[in-house]
Amino acid sequence: MSKIPKFNKLPNKADLDQLQKPLFSRLDKDIPASIVVFLVALPLCLGIALASGAPLLSGLISGIIGGIVIGSISGSAVSVSGPAASLTAVVLAAIGSLGNFEVFLMAVVLGGIFQFLLGIFKAGFIADYMPSNIIKGLLAAIGIILIIAQVPYALGIAPGVENYYDPSLPGGEQFTSFFTAFLNSVTAGSVVISVISLAILIFWDKTPLKNFQLLPPALIVVLLGVFLNLFFEHVVPFLHLNTAQLVNIPAIDHFSTLFTYPDFSSITNPQVWGVAITITLIASIASLLALEAADELDPHKRKSPPNRELVAQGIGNTLAGLIGGIPITTVIVRSSVNIKTGAETKLSAILHGFLLLASVLFLSSILNLIPLSSLAAILLVIGYNLASWDVIKTMYKKGWNQFIPFIVTIVAIIATDLLIGIFIGTLISIFFILKSNYHNAFFIENTRIFKGETIRLELANEVSFFNKASIKNTLWNVPEGSNVIIDATFSSFIDQDVLDIFDDFKETYAKEHNINLSIIGVKENYEVGKELNFVKEDIQQSKKQSTPAEILDYFKEGNERYTAGKLISRRLRNKELMDFINAPPLAAVVNCIDMREPLNVLMNTGIGDIIPIRTAGNLAGKDVLTSLEIACKEQGARFILFMGNSDNKIYIEALKNFGKGQATYISPLIADAVKALKISTEEVARRDLNEIADEITKWNLGRSMELVITESEYFRKKIEEGSKGMASAFFNRSTGKIEFSKLYSPSENALG
Repeated sequence: MSKIPKFNKLPNKADLDQLQKPLFSRLDKDIPASIVVFLVALPLCLGIALASGAPLLSGLISGIIGGIVIGSISGSAVSVSGPAASLTAVVLAAIGSLGNFEVFLMAVVLGGIFQFLLGIFKAGFIADYMPSNIIKGLLAAIGIILIIAQVPYALGIAPGVENYYDPSLPGGEQFTSFFTAFLNSVTAGSVVISVISLAILIFWDKTPLKNFQLLPPALIVVLLGVFLNLFFEHVVPFLHLNTAQLVNIPAIDHFSTLFTYPDFSSITNPQVWGVAITITLIASIASLLALEAADELDPHKRKSPPNRELVAQGIGNTLAGLIGGIPITTVIVRSSVNIKTGAETKLSAILHGFLLLASVLFLSSILNLIPLSSLAAILLVIGYNLASWDVIKTMYKKGWNQFIPFIVTIVAIIATDLLIGIFIGTLISIFFILKSNYHNAFFIENTRIFKGETIRLELANEVSFFNKASIKNTLWNVPEGSNVIIDATFSSFIDQDVLDIFDDFKETYAKEHNINLSIIGVKENYEVGKELNFVKEDIQQSKKQSTPAEILDYFKEGNERYTAGKLISRRLRNKELMDFINAPPLAAVVNCIDMREPLNVLMNTGIGDIIPIRTAGNLAGKDVLTSLEIACKEQGARFILFMGNSDNKIYIEALKNFGKGQATYISPLIADAVKALKISTEEVARRDLNEIADEITKWNLGRSMELVITESEYFRKKIEEGSKGMASAFFNRSTGKIEFSKLYSPSENALG
């Protein structure tokens, strides 16, 4: 047998860092992935720069920095950074308001410095508080946006309804004109390349092609698109794509023309500082959310350090501002492409940055051969994977509190933008969290242990001001004349506002409505002001006033809660145990030593409510009667319960011996029942022994109650006058249910 390994300590941060794969350990995965990411990032860098109103080269510069610089510093193995799509509107408006691009670059430099400081001061913790349904909604929204954005490129048409819509036409003709213009603009060559590319990507893993691992299917799609377009040019000219449907990288004549420098004189401009703070906040939040989303997609579920990511993004944005780049964030589109194409380490992100640099300097003419429809097909598949029907069904099955914020986040992101959509989705999620906290601050146990209504509120581990409303609403609706126990035993923190509510309830509502309030477990380290004491004397007096019928009902209700799974915690320290056992017990319970299940759990009673008396079998002998009298006379128990259980192994063993005609030391436990029930050796041989054992158990329980009356003058008198009570119970081990008899009456036959 192999030895079980010992874990002497939990891994620390240094240990976790070692779990990252070495940088050059998976070249077979990282190099192909970096090529695909590079091919996807290339048009995105250009497109985002164009949408931001910035020079096209600024997008490429940011892509290079995002890959090489941020990729090297970041602690993430799979995320990829680049120009920020979430900041396009901000950049466009800022360049216009600041007057020129050089002044805007100064704001980018300052924003990067601020981001770096956020990382140094460990502000990345905010990512840990983002609900998972918002992250999944973000991913799904990005997927839908990808699909919508890439359809025009897949069809080879110019994106934008304005290209096909003529508002001067009558209403009926507008649709016809729109549809005709749309069909006329579709490029047959783009459609052919898209369809073939999609077929390869969709069915690759369902064919023998999946065994070909030299190149990933996404890269094969890109190469195939180049060769198909060259084939169209020479063989099928009408399918050949023009330059508008291919990647277009501007040519670089001199290396020095790459860079644009910030206007440092504008550092005193308050407007520059305002733009810098805006960039800091949006870029930081967007990066942390994208990082969280990338970790969610990572098949190894590695946890990326958010503070280190802020430091990396800060350095990257500072450098981008210094040499002419637009703001950078972690980008979920490129990260998801990186993950889906098999990247294992951050080498893939770094290499994609070098490929962008090489493409700008040396390969623009070759890269300009790639059809946009090939890249669109890759992004369409990625978009579907992010927003597939399976994702939606999974979220729906988690319940409305998860599904509604998920859907709202998707719709809000698509209707507005990334950050506004996340903000709206988060507000909805917070609403459901607050609603959940409204009910989860405590567990309510409503019983009839004592005279009147008894309500126990067991507080949660942490009770914050979010729980004020639910606690106050519950306490101020307690029926008049009730007993209320507020149990803070298991709470490690209670907000002072909640303690004030308890104090107000005790001093006003409880007194005015004759409510007996007991508060236990409040600790001194968070208790401020007036002490709230457990009123032990009142509880003890109330227990003494409870009737046998009320105690029996309490046991019945407790077992119902047990079978329904509504249990109260029993994690008590010695001091709290002493508080419970100082109060009088409710009952003495006699059960067989075969029954090892805890009685206070099965009947969901308080600690100290039961005095257990264990015996072999369920017959009450002289010693048992003596113990019962002590429990009732000296300790104050008001009820006797004889409890049996199904599948009694002691009785089954005795029955086996009886069937063989053998008498052993356990045979007397069943002798009277066998005789009374007329059980023969033949019956034992043909029947299920568990059934016979259950019949014997129930007979012995009834016999024990008779013995209490016939052998004890004390109990006969007390039970007749009603000050003490007695009943039997049978515990079914398969269901957890307890079948209780009615209260024993000396005038009736207990075995009848």
